[in-house]
Amino acid sequence: MEFQRLFTTKRVGSDKVPADTRSGFQRDFDRLIFSSAFRRLQNKTQVFPLPGTAFVHNRLTHSLEVASVGRSLGKMIGERISTPFKNTHEEAYEFYRYELSNVIAAACLAHDIGNPAFGHSGEKAISAYFIERAAEKLDGTPLQALFSEREWKDLCTFEGNANAVRVLTHSYRGRFRGGFGLTYTTIAAILKYPCESVAVDKAYKHRKKWGFFRTEQQTIESIAAELDMIRESSAPLIYKRHPFVYLVEAADDICYSIVDLEDAQRLGILGKEEVAAVLIDVIQKLDPAERESNKTYGYFKNMGDANEAIAFLRARVINLFTHRATEIFMANSTAILAGTYNSTLIDTINNECGALHHVNALSVEKIYGHDTVVQVEIAGYNVMSELLQLFVPALLKEAPTHKEKNVLKLIPYQFTAFEETASKYEKVLCALDFISGMTDEYATEMYRRLKGIVIPRHG
Repeated sequence: MEFQRLFTTKRVGSDKVPADTRSGFQRDFDRLIFSSAFRRLQNKTQVFPLPGTAFVHNRLTHSLEVASVGRSLGKMIGERISTPFKNTHEEAYEFYRYELSNVIAAACLAHDIGNPAFGHSGEKAISAYFIERAAEKLDGTPLQALFSEREWKDLCTFEGNANAVRVLTHSYRGRFRGGFGLTYTTIAAILKYPCESVAVDKAYKHRKKWGFFRTEQQTIESIAAELDMIRESSAPLIYKRHPFVYLVEAADDICYSIVDLEDAQRLGILGKEEVAAVLIDVIQKLDPAERESNKTYGYFKNMGDANEAIAFLRARVINLFTHRATEIFMANSTAILAGTYNSTLIDTINNECGALHHVNALSVEKIYGHDTVVQVEIAGYNVMSELLQLFVPALLKEAPTHKEKNVLKLIPYQFTAFEETASKYEKVLCALDFISGMTDEYATEMYRRLKGIVIPRHG
């Protein structure tokens, strides 16, 4: 791959290039900000239960913060990449100097848009539903036998990353062709795992998970061809990562690694001094000369408000990570363009100086295993499982019962393509589109109503 061939203003579902004061990449950002799918992220769990008296992060605030870090990474790296093109390639110079930051910011906004309710437990619940019912018969046929190997793999290893690509690019019934109509460049920047589900191999970063459903494969192939992405294999379909992915991934890694500590401190799960000690350790490892860390510690000691003191340290850590990630990207740009860089920017930093060792250990020990976090995961798992059990059989049966026919009436119009398709796989995806798009609160309320725990009333 070459830097001057990594971008295009071509859009999913449209050949038009709108004339506007905004660039195509700025339009991507704006479309995402104003979308209902993005807005619903405000009621999807990041880590801690929602809502509460303490304003902890949800998927929406996380995505906004990731976009902020991503914009900085895009700006710093874009300036570095643009310099050699100043007098040789005007289009590349203009893009990297002024537009890469918009692409990365937009992709960061979109990176979690396919995640279901209740965090990662929602993903696991969807996968487990199909795994646990593989032998369960519908109309006399085992559930698994209704699908091809690839289709079954998609369903029993449900992946939020792949679902994001579907939400952003799929032509839903009654909606615009091409979904959000984003540029190929922005979609490529969120394609963290550019392979199909049967190609997953955890030995490779770009194949640790998978990135697109079978229904979106043709779109991915068009994007990859336009942007000159390296095809590693055709059967199964595998591409090397687009270089911009590393910037979106780094912004996400930086934010979730650090911000969970801030939330834990605000909730009283971790003390101020405990969190401060870990963050100062990160600063010292990222700044070995200790000039920055000594200065930072001086400011920290003079701040009386615990929340503001921790927020200050968090900001300093993010700033240092962003600058170091920029250096790592540029130092490894040749391998990144060749598709041979089998790491992430933050993993490389951590392997070099151990900056996140204490952060990760503390998070596993005291945050991710905390009672409130575990309770949300279990509750979410049960809610999602029960909703799937209501909708999936109703979609797949040749002759649904009276109750199942009523269940199907609850699916919104844009997700009713099952009325026009004979494909069992696409019918199930209609249910997943509906259920995975639910917020925590909406999914819980629907579960309670359909299970008869509460009776719906008007007014």
